Amino acid sequence: MEKITTEQRLEELTAQYQKRLGEKFSGKDGKKHLVVCGGTGCLSSHSGEILEKLQELIKEKGLEDRAEVNKVGCFGFCSQGPFVKVFPEDRLYRMVKLSDVERIIEEDVINGNCIEDLLYVDPQTHQKVEKQEDIEFYKKQVRIALHGCSFINPEKIEEALGYGAFQGLRKALHMSQQEVVDEVLASGIRGRGGGGFPTGRKWQFALAQQNEEKYVVCNGDEGDPGAFMDRSILEGNPVGVIEGMMIAGYAIGAKNGYFYVRAEYPIAVQRLRIAIRELEEIGLLGDNILGSGFSFRCHIREGAGAFVCGEETALLNSIEGKRGMPRPRPPFPAVKGLWGKPTIVNNVETLANIPYILREGAAKFATMGTEKSKGTKVFALGGKVNNVGLVEVPMGTTLRELIFDIGGGIPGNKKFKAIQTGGPSGGCLTEKDLDTEIDFDTLVARGSMMGSGGAIVMDEDNCMVDVAKFYMEFICDESCGKCTPCRIGTKRMLEILTKICNGKGEEQDLEDLKELANATKTNSLCALGQTAANPVISTMTNFPEEYIAHVRDHKCPAHVCKSMMEYHIMPEKCIGCGLCARNCPVQCITKTDKPTANGRPNMFVHEINTKKCIKCGACISNCRFGAIEKR
Repeated sequence: MEKITTEQRLEELTAQYQKRLGEKFSGKDGKKHLVVCGGTGCLSSHSGEILEKLQELIKEKGLEDRAEVNKVGCFGFCSQGPFVKVFPEDRLYRMVKLSDVERIIEEDVINGNCIEDLLYVDPQTHQKVEKQEDIEFYKKQVRIALHGCSFINPEKIEEALGYGAFQGLRKALHMSQQEVVDEVLASGIRGRGGGGFPTGRKWQFALAQQNEEKYVVCNGDEGDPGAFMDRSILEGNPVGVIEGMMIAGYAIGAKNGYFYVRAEYPIAVQRLRIAIRELEEIGLLGDNILGSGFSFRCHIREGAGAFVCGEETALLNSIEGKRGMPRPRPPFPAVKGLWGKPTIVNNVETLANIPYILREGAAKFATMGTEKSKGTKVFALGGKVNNVGLVEVPMGTTLRELIFDIGGGIPGNKKFKAIQTGGPSGGCLTEKDLDTEIDFDTLVARGSMMGSGGAIVMDEDNCMVDVAKFYMEFICDESCGKCTPCRIGTKRMLEILTKICNGKGEEQDLEDLKELANATKTNSLCALGQTAANPVISTMTNFPEEYIAHVRDHKCPAHVCKSMMEYHIMPEKCIGCGLCARNCPVQCITKTDKPTANGRPNMFVHEINTKKCIKCGACISNCRFGAIEKR
């Protein structure tokens, strides 16, 4: 592509690519266009091979003038992937296998027929749904941060331009720096990385600093268990995040931006590199962008995967080549950040919202959300929920809508028990909180937090003491060890939780656990330690009966903690088939001389030697008659 040196040329190319993109998806170019999900989740389920096979068959059958295949970002509905979408029919095929590719070419591309067994089936109506927007999972979603994902090829700059890229920056370059900051302030956007600090105020602090060298840092160190929001945004539309960073750079007077992305995200890093290289080649990154006098360059630093480097000062240390440990604040990074220069640190999702705010206006952005939390929020919805995936909803959407309308409820009609929002730093919310509106302040008031957007759903089979132990194990592993309250406090909390889960807990342990939780929360240096006790505090508050059952009765009500749980065969249900015994790895299941209840000859009830049993669960998973129970 030629160099884009003027605003007029950008407008001409944008109009050209917009027209081409419109013709492509409307079918006016005379072709069928197939787009295949290229997000990490679908790639792990062979969507890359599906795309290659589609391309091979189109070439082999001489269909190049009738069909074209393209790679796009995450569709979001991860439990139904891999996806292939066909335009202009706007037809969505889900759970596509390599063996389905030839059918798609023969039946759809050549003959124009819909392949009904590849369509999504609504679990309530049992009707097949052809179009994406008619699926309940998508109906309440609004894509702003996920703009372009599942629609454009993230490795083709012309598709990004045709979908509105750099229109936000173009407007910003006609405004003063203060006007850009004022627009971000007026939008009400708060940082999507977890803290919820007003983005415009952070930019204002950095703009006020008198220094020739300033920096913008994009925090892509997404470390919460089960979280994949930032990864999906970078994989689906890296150009949008780069544009957001450039607008931030112009607003505060920075010439350089750093993407800090964990090395476990190789596809995101690769697509960022491609986007940066292409933008440099056409003049949209570098010196004198669009003839405005504004110069900006982007750099990438790959993190080693330390959770603490999600904290902005630890992240800055890591970029500088130092050990990733938090710095005392003040001074804050906006005053003294990267290499001692004024720096703003925004996460991926925050920067992905910025082009929309400049392109469409702060007032439009502020129409979405609640009074103090504007816009949308992206969640990685996972755990015990039917529709696992990536969800972007307006702030103010309730937890009930998120779990039951979008998420499709709990598998197997199990009872909802809790949702953990905010990852290891968040807390567990229960049935009484289901009608809570999702925003920064209400979640904190309920004992949890927004965090970066992880949302793990739990059902009646989850033990909440075990859940607290799981998150504390994670926190202990990820603590940098710099401050004593976090280093020692989290370790001691884990020891007590482990003791309780092993059936050796005492009532005094509950008092000690509360005291340690509050001490760690109050005295830790950074947000990792200050929020480390949230899972403990919220589970002790909302599920006191489970803790009491563990320490008083030495019983786990959910039958999860192995030290307090046994497997038993129910004689009235056992038919004597012996499947459990044949699959037991330690041969602790034997046949008794008691005939089965169904009276079949030579069939005898089996029993489990509980002292020999290692509680692996092989017996219960192999029994076809529900004859084995946990006690």
